[in-house]
Amino acid sequence: MTVSMLAVAPKSSTPIVRVQQVRKNYGTGEHAVTVLDGIDLTVDQGAFEALMGPSGSGKTTLLNLIAGIDRPTSGKVEVAGTELSGLSEGQLADWRSRHIGFVFQFYNLLPVLTAAENVEMPLLLTKLPSAERRKRVETALTIVGLKDRMDHTPRQLSGGQEQRVAIARAIVSDPSILVADEPTGDLDRKSGEEILGLLQTLNEQFGKTILMVTHDPHAADRAKIIRRLDKGVLVQSAEGGKA
Repeated sequence: MTVSMLAVAPKSSTPIVRVQQVRKNYGTGEHAVTVLDGIDLTVDQGAFEALMGPSGSGKTTLLNLIAGIDRPTSGKVEVAGTELSGLSEGQLADWRSRHIGFVFQFYNLLPVLTAAENVEMPLLLTKLPSAERRKRVETALTIVGLKDRMDHTPRQLSGGQEQRVAIARAIVSDPSILVADEPTGDLDRKSGEEILGLLQTLNEQFGKTILMVTHDPHAADRAKIIRRLDKGVLVQSAEGGKA
């Protein structure tokens, strides 16, 4: 990938995410706890959506189902043209590596690796030659504004820079969807604004579909659509884009 090699997703009238009558329970019998209760959701390709709701409302669980790192108790989750319940664990892991980029609140960088080595990690699971991996790593770090920090370890970076490295790692495989769980939750306001601006750029310039869980209304307003969950049910959707 040169900067232009991060593929811009083609416009499509087909939603990239379809969630149909999804329930998620933890536990069994009288001890079962319903976290999601009959969720229906479609997300268009190229969308930037925020999921909000009180603690325990099910927003992270819904994000995890869409990302293929959890399975529903019942219902259907189809993402990027694949119905996830039909996949084995191995097939699901391969699917995630090709289609999902993860951004977490606490970065999850390996402290003994440089920024470039952290970003390269998802590519080590592919058959790409080392020269191509290096090119993609440089491109991803250029996009997030950290090409000059390639050889720095996480402890040599600020929190905002660490999250930029994490985003570079998420986009290095050119995934179909970025899922971000409280991506600004551990950052000060200035660094958080920079990360939100970067996510907007990835959405608007590169057409990346982004699903973001956040408790911060200001962060949610960067999204084009804000969805609210309460007690496992989608209760409201509204336009974002006010920030």
